[in-house]
Amino acid sequence: MTFSAAAPARHVLEQACSAVGLDFVGAEPLRLAENQIWRLPGRQVIVRISRAGQSDAAAREVRVARWLAQEHVAAVRLADVEQPVEIDGRPVTFWVELPPQQHGSVEDVAQLLARLHSLPLPDIELGHLDPFVRVGERLQAAKTIRDDDREWLHGLHRDLAAAWAERPAGLPDRAVHGDAWPGNFVRTADGVLMMDLERFSVGPPEWDLVSTAVRAKTTGAVTMREYDQFCATYGHDVTAWEGYPILARARELRMTTYAAQHAAANKEWISQAQYRIDCLRGRSGPRPWTWTGIL
Repeated sequence: MTFSAAAPARHVLEQACSAVGLDFVGAEPLRLAENQIWRLPGRQVIVRISRAGQSDAAAREVRVARWLAQEHVAAVRLADVEQPVEIDGRPVTFWVELPPQQHGSVEDVAQLLARLHSLPLPDIELGHLDPFVRVGERLQAAKTIRDDDREWLHGLHRDLAAAWAERPAGLPDRAVHGDAWPGNFVRTADGVLMMDLERFSVGPPEWDLVSTAVRAKTTGAVTMREYDQFCATYGHDVTAWEGYPILARARELRMTTYAAQHAAANKEWISQAQYRIDCLRGRSGPRPWTWTGIL
């Protein structure tokens, strides 16, 4: 990471902070990528600068955070300023800084999901869940994979999209987190809370449950004992639902295309991306597979 990468966003940071009355002097970059994260020292405020074109998503995230606070659901909280603001086409949001944290356990995830899914649908605009968000553009960006693998993944994408549209009935639609893995459900000294609200939408609760099920059944990152605890805590085993294979396969596709896109810019991911493709194509034996990297 080089601090020169922050130069364009620092201008956005300064104007956004000025617009809401926050002092930006001494701001520290925490992550400088498509979405940039800055910390305002002494303010306990984190500033997130999203990439251009994400204004609707940022506004939705703000609505979700306010709704979760109103419902007393443990989650990241907004800083007390009017937001989001938009500078040069880039939406900017402001958040209360979290204390030191670690990934939550599968039981932590189950408890918060049970609380979230117990709520009636909120009276805010959320949009409907798209389990295949960015899959197409990830495949387009995956320059290191073989043409036959790319064609096969495109075909799997089309088949799963059709199956998703005709999936069996399950639990009633609710507000879902959309990316419910332990990295987004963190434990602090004050307790467990959910973060990364950008994928919140209306959809089947099973989608949130599938993330942990896939970590148990596909990757082996969760032991069967842990998975049994997850199901007991939440009160439902998504793998017993006849629609599970569709959602699990969609999740596996997302995880594979993530690695394939990442490999285009990071050669250390090339072998991992190919391994995930080989697993999906049945070249690596039965599940659970041994996937590494971000799951």
